[in-house]
Amino acid sequence: MENRTALETLSTRVSDILQKYHSLKGENEMMRSELATLKAEKDLKDQEIERLNDENTMKDLEIEEIVSKIETILG
Repeated sequence: MENRTALETLSTRVSDILQKYHSLKGENEMMRSELATLKAEKDLKDQEIERLNDENTMKDLEIEEIVSKIETILG
């Protein structure tokens, strides 16, 4: 077993902690980026859903008008 001074041991541990910190920092940035991308995709999907709901509402109104016209014609 090699004899290491307390300073060498401390230095090694600090280096390990710094390496872990930088690794986690990079991982955190990747997750933030992915989260931003997912939020943007969600917003686009929400907009598309809203557009389709509006379109369905307009189609329903159109169908009601057609039914009303048919009922008027049939008396």
